Amino acid sequence: MHSYSLIAPAKINLYLEIIGNRPDGYHELAMILQSIGLADQIVVRSISTDSIRVHCNHPQVPTDKSNLAYRAAELMVRQFPEAFAKYGGVEITINKQIPVAAGLAGGSTNAASVLVGIDLLWKLGLTQSELEELGSTLGSDVPFCVAGGTAIATGRGEQLSLLPSLDTIYIVLAKYRSLEVSTAWAYKTYRQQFGHSYIRDNDNLAARASAVHSGAIVKAVLDKDAGEIAKKLHNDLERVVLPAYPQVLQLREVFANQEGVLGTMMSGSGPTIFALFESQQQAELVLLQIREAILDEDLELFVTRTITHGIQVVSSV
Repeated sequence: MHSYSLIAPAKINLYLEIIGNRPDGYHELAMILQSIGLADQIVVRSISTDSIRVHCNHPQVPTDKSNLAYRAAELMVRQFPEAFAKYGGVEITINKQIPVAAGLAGGSTNAASVLVGIDLLWKLGLTQSELEELGSTLGSDVPFCVAGGTAIATGRGEQLSLLPSLDTIYIVLAKYRSLEVSTAWAYKTYRQQFGHSYIRDNDNLAARASAVHSGAIVKAVLDKDAGEIAKKLHNDLERVVLPAYPQVLQLREVFANQEGVLGTMMSGSGPTIFALFESQQQAELVLLQIREAILDEDLELFVTRTITHGIQVVSSV
């Protein structure tokens, strides 16, 4: 039996703008997505039966069809029935390091790694763009998780324009273990409260989505200027999540008051807060300060940094 071991990095949003409604019911978005070093390890293994099995070391992660990694395997079975008949089923083992329901694309990156792993197991020879296209049917973040690095994402998040990768910005992530924010709730609530300000016609939607390419934060990314990137951080969903979740708001405010923090923001629909730093030493110092400021064992803190890649194969057997 063959197996592949893969690293599946998390992501943060450096920029998230909600532009308007799409005909498919989703939102038209303009985002800048960034891969980070915090990652899950995934093993995808051929098994002799024609089944899909998922195992995970985290009790909150389902191992049935509600798991996006499971659905990624199902998608490959449907798309490539001859390869499935030839090579058999797959066993997926997830070693979870990325916090669950955190706005860090943990489920999406697991799904992306399963697509990559099965492509290798079944010797399909798919291109990165083909894998991204398959991923887009599973979830908006999956194509980016396949590609990784730094990218502008438009549409519902699946249309990518890669940027020169950032690799030297250090990050502290903070999330309360027991706190979850529903992505569907966040976007629905935003639509209810701010839908009146949405751009209505398709031409202007497209123009606004493309305008992010020439925006100030993209210039800062192109210049690899961590200080400028930090000043231009933006997330529309903070407008609904922070008032509804005072713990997340407090966490953001505590970060903002620490010396050495270049900038701080919520990632995606939350509830993870991240802060940017120029050095690992500064990041580790602020992590200790946050631990002293918020004496709560439920609070998880991580030091990581921006990375230049998406899914990586680390070994094969």
